[in-house]
Amino acid sequence: MELRDPDPEPDPGPDIDPPVDDVPPESAEPDGRRYPSTIGGAFYLLVLLISAVGLGLVAHGDWRPGVRCMAGALVFGAAARLVVPAQQAGMLAVRRRLVDVVILVAVGVALWFLSTSIPNQPPL
Repeated sequence: MELRDPDPEPDPGPDIDPPVDDVPPESAEPDGRRYPSTIGGAFYLLVLLISAVGLGLVAHGDWRPGVRCMAGALVFGAAARLVVPAQQAGMLAVRRRLVDVVILVAVGVALWFLSTSIPNQPPL
């Protein structure tokens, strides 16, 4: 009967050279640029701004107008994604165009529906 070593040495694999440290990092963006490079990026920032306004309305008052504002922003984003060419879609393009539009419209319509259909609750 032969005894085996319970912890055999792992295979070290092929020899790999370490990365070279003298290559400077490069950015794809020009120095000092702070604006979106595509019209889709501008629309994306507008959707974020409108959603932030809606969130502010929710935080400071009645929640229904704030949720409706966010729903409108999402539907606006879907419309923008639908009409802006793929090369100019920027941050609006996450998946295929149809998938992006369907998801944005579905979430926007669901938020709008919920904001209109939930009954008022009596005060505590």
